[in-house]
Amino acid sequence: MLRTDQSDHRVAVITGAASGIGRALAVEYARRGVRTVIGSYPGDPHDPTETERLVKAAGGECARYEVDVRDPAQVESFAEHAVDVFGRLDIAVAGAGVLRRAALDELTDAAWDDMLSVDLTGVLRTLRSAARRMDGPGAMVAVSSIAGGVYGWDDHAHYAAAKAGVLGLCRSLAVELAPRAIRVNSVVPGLIETPQSSDPVNSLGPEGLSRAAGSIPWGRVGRPEEVASAIAYLTSDDASYITGQSLTVDGGLTVRMPV
Repeated sequence: MLRTDQSDHRVAVITGAASGIGRALAVEYARRGVRTVIGSYPGDPHDPTETERLVKAAGGECARYEVDVRDPAQVESFAEHAVDVFGRLDIAVAGAGVLRRAALDELTDAAWDDMLSVDLTGVLRTLRSAARRMDGPGAMVAVSSIAGGVYGWDDHAHYAAAKAGVLGLCRSLAVELAPRAIRVNSVVPGLIETPQSSDPVNSLGPEGLSRAAGSIPWGRVGRPEEVASAIAYLTSDDASYITGQSLTVDGGLTVRMPV
């Protein structure tokens, strides 16, 4: 894609944009006139060209870029690509993540390190690389989870630890980057129907999600588009005085009193 001259339109980078919340966000940004660089992991079975097709169908502009957030050099190149293609970078959304089931006795150091390298350090790399390229006011959002961000989850200690760490990271960066007018927030999705949560081996699977719906006050699991709308709000001018916060998008699950 050639560089555009529409410099009045904001530009966003999104990791984990081949499916789920990241894909829904790219489409939402297209509707709002935000141009995107959609990051996808080369080993992801989901096709980022489908995200690109949906963005264009919504009237938006995007560029695809393969990035492994475990590699600092790749993440730096990913952010630089936004500047090369669109001439600026205003928004960064760290949505790339992996989910693996492992009981404590089976949780090796290698599995722990790999999980945190993607789900926590990968967030740091994404936000750090973007901050280096934001010349004016900017906004960042990282995707956490109610697993770790609110609740514990058996057989997922490494995942929960990473997602809990995302909240502290975003709060600290919000303070550090405020003098540069860069806002940093996080979203904490509840049970959302995505390819990740629909994995019956490492997550709840379709049947588990269906059973869990009865515990949600709203009466159903969430849709990726509903989390995407929250992220789009947090990175918009409507949220110009909101930074260092975590917005839970869960249909009321975490505020329901157990009875």
